Amino acid sequence: MRLKQVATFLSYGVDGAAFVFGDFLVHDEAVFAFSTLPVIFFFSMLVEILFFWGALQWFCLKLGYLLRAATATTVCESVIAVGNVFLGNTESALLIKPYVALLTESELHVVMASGFATVSGEGSVSSRHPVLGTILAAYIQFGAQPAHLVTASVMSAPAALCYSKLLLPEVKRSLTAVDNIQMFEGEDRSTLSAATRGATNGIALILNIIANLVAFVAFVAFVNGVLGYAGGLLGNPDLNLEWIFGKVFIPFAWLMGTPWEECEHVGVLIGLKTIVNEFVAYQRMGEMKLQGLLSPRGELVATYALCGFTNPASAGIMIGVLAAMAPAQRETLSKVSAKTTLNLRQIKAFAPRLSENRSSRR
Repeated sequence: MRLKQVATFLSYGVDGAAFVFGDFLVHDEAVFAFSTLPVIFFFSMLVEILFFWGALQWFCLKLGYLLRAATATTVCESVIAVGNVFLGNTESALLIKPYVALLTESELHVVMASGFATVSGEGSVSSRHPVLGTILAAYIQFGAQPAHLVTASVMSAPAALCYSKLLLPEVKRSLTAVDNIQMFEGEDRSTLSAATRGATNGIALILNIIANLVAFVAFVAFVNGVLGYAGGLLGNPDLNLEWIFGKVFIPFAWLMGTPWEECEHVGVLIGLKTIVNEFVAYQRMGEMKLQGLLSPRGELVATYALCGFTNPASAGIMIGVLAAMAPAQRETLSKVSAKTTLNLRQIKAFAPRLSENRSSRR
């Protein structure tokens, strides 16, 4: 229910997009750049208003006191981990926007890992599916089990926090501890001024998202074209990145607990999710279910393994969004992105087994 409430709240941004771009692009065709991205304008405006009122600063400080005692992490790390369960990885980054320039390399690693590990409760909202308008609902329509999707997303938040700190421990003094974060007083002198500035700030975020998506998807298509041409000369015209990574991920699928006879199928799904995106992977998983290629256990493992945004396009989006907030951090973000992807592969390897143990105890 809470996920639907978040999706409904953010879907109000679609009304503004429909007014500007028209119902055909926003509702009828649901073009990504016109139906989904404009929600960032709406959310960015609200964040600026809440910062002007001091509400978000208060929330960060109070939540920081609570989670610091439980996890020994900083305020920004804790807030971003929780926010990614309910918001998209781009929208949740807005919650800590004033502090991104102050984050250490370890903290940036946590921010990226948390964004990649979970799937958000909001997403592309279309008038054709007014109720099932979240990313989770889209996966459910493809055939994924709702209980496992929610469990995987919630489990991945603290898991990302834990594994990120193990992989890249903090070696510097954080500037975003509870004692150091102060109530920001912006340049705005009225709520209207904050609202207009927030909406304008969304321009840079959306342009970064569009640029990175176009570049990364085009690069994958280019590599597949080269591999297909080379494979045709060798007698295998179907050679592409997805096929290669499907074979490579067979050992990972087996380590996750997939029955051996299904490891290649699950490996293909992991390869699709890693190279393309999780939407394509879940859609293919639904087709495999209809074809009887996956057992209940294979489906369980695949559901947990695919639940997240770990792919090159998402990495490019996260780098672009955070770099737009703090340009001086671009080199550091590029440096930790590869480590973050490897970190997420470890998290997903443990999640299915943890869920199986919990179910067996019941």
